[in-house]
Amino acid sequence: MTRSTAYETAQLVSRLRFRHLQLMTELKRGGSLRAAAQVLNLTQPALSKALGEIESAFGFALFTRTARGVTPTASGEVAIRGAGLLLQELAHVRNEAAAGAGVTAIVRIGAPPFVAQGYLPQVLKLLCSHAPPLRVQLLEERVPLLVQALIAGEVDALVTSYPAQMPHAGAPALVYEKLFDAEFHIIAPPGHALARARQVTWQRLAQEPWVMPAPASMVRRVIEESFMRAGAVPPVPIVESTSPVTNVQLVAAGLGLSATPAATARHAISLGQVKRVRATPEIAPGPVALIYRAGVENPRVQLLRAALAARA
Repeated sequence: MTRSTAYETAQLVSRLRFRHLQLMTELKRGGSLRAAAQVLNLTQPALSKALGEIESAFGFALFTRTARGVTPTASGEVAIRGAGLLLQELAHVRNEAAAGAGVTAIVRIGAPPFVAQGYLPQVLKLLCSHAPPLRVQLLEERVPLLVQALIAGEVDALVTSYPAQMPHAGAPALVYEKLFDAEFHIIAPPGHALARARQVTWQRLAQEPWVMPAPASMVRRVIEESFMRAGAVPPVPIVESTSPVTNVQLVAAGLGLSATPAATARHAISLGQVKRVRATPEIAPGPVALIYRAGVENPRVQLLRAALAARA
């Protein structure tokens, strides 16, 4: 940080208050001084004065005023996003402090179900055995929603497949650190004819009923791409479920075929619940990465990275 930048930052810190951050986010959410004033229990003149103080502290306009309300400028969008992250971090620091002396940190992790169920248990065991002790909050969701949560500051990091769509322009920069390639197996009910075949084409697989992951999930995308690369039309599933464990149970009940993470499939196969189907070619592995916001170093991300390294 240069001397001039450090001075400007110090000036901003000395003049801004957390109330100002809340005001910025509410102005964007409500789109007008009136709407924000109602939420914050302020008069419109008082809010207008506070907005002037904020823009003076930053040194440039954050909102464009019109007869219809207020709209963030390009610089305002960046400032408002940062305000939201600071408010999220403040709430999280409060939760950590309220946890008491027995907990030094609360690590918030996002992961899709196939990673959370098949890979993270050992990582979380390592984290929870940390000294001094810490707590973990795990968010299991589809990848697009996980990325939104990360951008909004609701989680510290993701352990997930790469998102199909990158964050929009203006979103905070994200760091991607590849961890491993996830493998997937096709499974069938015990006694299914295809489980006894040495090789099965994707055209033949397309003739069977299928239990599929959710449409927006990485595993669903991998399955459908495997069909299309082989020149086969992906079948319309008879059941869609977000949970790999549930999909295994549905296959075991005889509803159809499915594809699940290899770790989930191997466990079910060892119990005799399902059988593996040998597809030709096999499903291509999909990369899984640690993803977090670029910028200021987050000590909770460092704790997660250490546990991931120990798990590898």
